[in-house]
Amino acid sequence: MADMSEIVELPAFIEVGHFGLKKHLQNAAGDIFFSQKNSGHVLVCLSDGLGSGIKAGILATLTATMATKFISLNIPIRRAAEIIMNTLPVCKERGISYATFTLVDIGPSATLKVMEYDNPPYLLIRHQTIVEPDKEMRPIERKNKKTAPVQEARLYYSKTAVNPGDRLVFFSDGVTQAGMGSADLPFGWGIQNTRDFILNRVTVAPDISARALAHAVVQEAALRDSNKPKDDISCAVVYFRHPRDTLVLSGPPLRPESDKDFVRCFSLFNGAKIIAGGTTANIIARELGKPISVSLKDIDPHVPPFSRMEGADLVTEGIITMGVVSEILENGGEPSGKPNAATKMVDLLLNSDRISFMVGTKINDAHQDPNMPVELEIRRNIIKKIALLLEEKYLKEVHIQYF
Repeated sequence: MADMSEIVELPAFIEVGHFGLKKHLQNAAGDIFFSQKNSGHVLVCLSDGLGSGIKAGILATLTATMATKFISLNIPIRRAAEIIMNTLPVCKERGISYATFTLVDIGPSATLKVMEYDNPPYLLIRHQTIVEPDKEMRPIERKNKKTAPVQEARLYYSKTAVNPGDRLVFFSDGVTQAGMGSADLPFGWGIQNTRDFILNRVTVAPDISARALAHAVVQEAALRDSNKPKDDISCAVVYFRHPRDTLVLSGPPLRPESDKDFVRCFSLFNGAKIIAGGTTANIIARELGKPISVSLKDIDPHVPPFSRMEGADLVTEGIITMGVVSEILENGGEPSGKPNAATKMVDLLLNSDRISFMVGTKINDAHQDPNMPVELEIRRNIIKKIALLLEEKYLKEVHIQYF
């Protein structure tokens, strides 16, 4: 058991990652994940609806929505859980509530509060070791005895201080029950195998992002079902760490004399660097004396190819590519199809924490042609949309500066 006595100041960023797969042949997910920032708190909820499909998804959405809403209204986490339990309907055949949940409230003073109901127990990982927090079992009695579950509802509450580098990992029972009924895993993958896999991943890759770890857990569980999940499979990860920075430059500055300042900001930036726009790339290449080469590796008929330039992590076309980036982010951040310039930009953005956009305000005459496709929005509007999605949907810290 790891030592919990040495608590230090919380790092500047809390990364939240999630990944999920629907039950095979289902059109809707029965597991629902919500996250939001509110008054210095980070609120996260994973709810698993009973069964699968649309009905399960509706009940899980109801549960997760109530949970995050109550906490955002400063209702104590335990009181919020009581309200939820007295609201959820009960399955007549099985005598259990229609949705389970793991509810997480991370306060500004590095305090982690977790309420669990019928999901597998969460893992708190510190220095590649699992910390076993003290949990208080809290029975919940339904006010309406006629609708009460056959079994007493038991919620588990824990309150823990967190350190930089800590990870909180929680998942639906689709993970632990994966492979159930098979010759190798008659009782499913199980909590111990899941714990061992997660510990191995963070040991092999100590800096693995929350998003990548959630992907790895879900994909490994799906393998146990031959990649045809017998239930919804979901995993969420909260990673407490120092922030990763990314700079996105797009569009030429309004005045040519500002080019040198534009390029100097690019050169001095400490983090990942993305150049979105051919004119922008040419300005930087000219000022720094760096050649640009177009990559022909991942050609996509709908997205212009990306390029390479020393000092930049990614060089892309501007308006069209960022329009596709906006669509991917709006649809959950999980692109379908083969990699292209837009998917590479999405990966860089989602694996970052603080994202700075430097936007040139000189109008590109080509994008004012009325014969151009409607989706070629003005650059600034697309970037504002991307910034809003990154802030509200993915909890990133975003800054925009115009030149």
